[in-house]
Amino acid sequence: MTQPSSNDTLARLAEVIETRRGGDPEKSYVARLFHKGTDAILKKVGEEATETVMAAKDGDAQKIVYEVADLWFHSMIALAHFGLKPEDVLAELERREGLSGLEEFARRKLRERENSEGA
Repeated sequence: MTQPSSNDTLARLAEVIETRRGGDPEKSYVARLFHKGTDAILKKVGEEATETVMAAKDGDAQKIVYEVADLWFHSMIALAHFGLKPEDVLAELERREGLSGLEEFARRKLRERENSEGA
């Protein structure tokens, strides 16, 4: 039996998020976040990011995994809110594969500078 890939897991979770998007906010946490809108979704992403940092500072591996899972979940809700999917993020990570972090940072700064000069 083959193990499902992490891409499969993310795609399945994205599908669940989409199916709950228009659900009853009284019965679905995901529907409630979508109903509350952008600020509520982004607030949850920020809270989960902070909790991830705090777990990492504590050095508790299980707590780190738990908090990162929450962060990824809420980030996926944010992606869906803006019409994006996990595949978009995975494609960006694949694009960066093989580039050093410093090289990627320099390219990003150059693109930002070109965009601001052209605007």
